[in-house]
Amino acid sequence: MDINIERKVLLNPGPSTTTDTVKMAQIVPDICPREKEFQCIMKPMRESLVRIVHGNSKDYTAVLFCGSGTICIDIVLNSLLDKGKKALVVNNGSYSQRAVDVLNYYGLPLIEIRQPIDKLPDLNIIEDSLRKNDDVGYVYMVHHETGTGLLNPIREVGELAHKYNAFFITDTTSSYAMMPINVYKDNIDFCMASAQKGIMGMAGLSYIIGRKEIIEKSMYYPKRSYYCNLYRQYEFFEKTNEMHFTPPVQTLYAARQALFEYFNEGEAEKWERHKRIMRAIHKGLDKLGFQEVLSRSIQSGLVSAVKYPDDPNWDFDKIHDYCYKYGFTIYPGKVETSRTFRLCAFGAIDENDIKKFWTVFENALVAYRIKIPIIYKNYDL
Repeated sequence: MDINIERKVLLNPGPSTTTDTVKMAQIVPDICPREKEFQCIMKPMRESLVRIVHGNSKDYTAVLFCGSGTICIDIVLNSLLDKGKKALVVNNGSYSQRAVDVLNYYGLPLIEIRQPIDKLPDLNIIEDSLRKNDDVGYVYMVHHETGTGLLNPIREVGELAHKYNAFFITDTTSSYAMMPINVYKDNIDFCMASAQKGIMGMAGLSYIIGRKEIIEKSMYYPKRSYYCNLYRQYEFFEKTNEMHFTPPVQTLYAARQALFEYFNEGEAEKWERHKRIMRAIHKGLDKLGFQEVLSRSIQSGLVSAVKYPDDPNWDFDKIHDYCYKYGFTIYPGKVETSRTFRLCAFGAIDENDIKKFWTVFENALVAYRIKIPIIYKNYDL
């Protein structure tokens, strides 16, 4: 089938640019998701999702849900806290704040360790809190804080959690299937992601990868949600190879194709491509004189949070609209104390796309009479 789909380069933090083959994978005959033909795609998909983070299917499983990445945050936090236990959250960004908000919404006991958003967290403070609180059930940390691009030290924090008899949950929504992750080496008991990011599928499908023994033990934990419960969905998968409630059928076909393409490209090759994209992003920022929120030494290599210029002609919406007209999407920042926008190295793109983007972006600056190199005066984070 010949197709002619206009290609958009998305530099926002998801959904990501997809291949035409992933898009076309959604065009399938109508099918009831309770048919055996559809059930047959579930088991290998779940195994592939575990394999991406080097898990052994004897130890780990993948549980699929309909929804954006936030549904996974909700599910792990409310499903995996046993009675009499507390959650410990390292809060150093907008997405770890979301975990705090979820726990507070459920009224669950919480130890919140606030850390700066522009520095690596202090491991001594985390360990001290674990030492003083022997009733922590799990430690939660975002791997890649997408608001700033900060890469958190999950391996070290996971080790601390295990040292103090807690298990470790990390939100890998913006790192899974982009940078290499190993659940054993990185001390991960549970991680999570969404199809529209790392595997470069379509929005509407998310998944939690976790230790089977803990999921099965959680059968006896308090049930706080009917729909968003990890054990209930896991149990239904194990019995039927189906999602408990109606799945996003076409999105699953797209995800299956995206997984084929992920393994065809290869983990190391894909990560090198993402790094290549970010080098091109950094090169353009340096040429124009833009400043970033974070030192590059602590960036993930996947997101750059860029400070707005101190230029009276700067208007993010106008720059966005100019770039969008020419096929490039940029995204506002998520740093509450600062005016920023983000450029992300996600999706089915490469460095040539970034070179073309910088031509368009520089033309936008010229069109709106924004001084080059960029002006900064008294910018505080």
